[in-house]
Amino acid sequence: MAETKKLLRALAGETQDVPPIWMMRQAGRYLPEYRATRAQAGDFLKLCYNPELAAEVTLQPIRRYGFDAAILFADILLVPQALGADLWFVTGEGPRLSTVTTQADFDKLGPVNDIHEVLNPIYETVKILSRELPPETTLMGFAGAPWTVATYMIAGRGTPDQGPAHLLREENNALFEALLARITAATIEYLSMQIEAGAEVVKIFDSWAGSLKGDAFEKYALQPAREITAALKARHPGIPIIGFPREAGEKYIGFAKATGVDCVALDNSVSPDWAAQNVQVDGCVQGNLASRHMVTGGQDLVDETRVIVDAFKGGPHIFNLGHGITPDANPDNVQLMIDTVREN
Repeated sequence: MAETKKLLRALAGETQDVPPIWMMRQAGRYLPEYRATRAQAGDFLKLCYNPELAAEVTLQPIRRYGFDAAILFADILLVPQALGADLWFVTGEGPRLSTVTTQADFDKLGPVNDIHEVLNPIYETVKILSRELPPETTLMGFAGAPWTVATYMIAGRGTPDQGPAHLLREENNALFEALLARITAATIEYLSMQIEAGAEVVKIFDSWAGSLKGDAFEKYALQPAREITAALKARHPGIPIIGFPREAGEKYIGFAKATGVDCVALDNSVSPDWAAQNVQVDGCVQGNLASRHMVTGGQDLVDETRVIVDAFKGGPHIFNLGHGITPDANPDNVQLMIDTVREN
């Protein structure tokens, strides 16, 4: 069935008249059915670790919209939790973690081989989805990129400029690189188990890649992505991988060749025409409608969707947003976007 799946065909380099479409955070708070299931679970983390309910919220947007891919419902911070960090969520504010800023903090982290004990429910969710998804829908796994995960582990929360992580990188580089290496190794094992459980493609989310400048981008965004990609492809020949170095700007150029990923996901800070000329020349691209259109809708949504489809029609393209859909989005606008992409 794989060769008939539109998303896998795009990742293999095929140019299609109508691009496959899915949406970052497509299972989320903008959907009333998601909110009901999350309330049933009790809280966000309980939802992540309940395979039946996590599979249910993953399936909800597929039932409602018929997206070409379903992305596993989980969170990038489950890996630090599996390594031994404390993780909790503050309502309205987001995640909190115990911090890793000293050698003593680092020494408290567990070995990579022990992460599966915590993460087994996630693999069970993947197994359920591989059975229950429609045959035409691609199942996508994911993880956070090492740099992005490290920024949360060092600061204990999200920060506007990733300042604490940059400070540790400069003041105790040995500790910073040891943490990055531990996260990288854990990410390889985590994604490999997702693939074994049934994920047909995996995506590496480097949400804070844009704050790495110059050589730091090469060392801490490119290199870990290359290492993860090489390891996964060695273990699972043919597995497609999507990389998302958000806000990389000019660094999007050559990212696919430098890392070995099969597709580069683009945020909406770069224009589709520029990306077609500079990034899509190396293969599949994904993106890149501004998520605000899911709130505002109307003719602007239609026009911008058509601009993106037109810009990327000369090569392999997966239609998506440039960032995750926001909780205040209107579900009707999602349908309008899908109808516009598929109108031709």
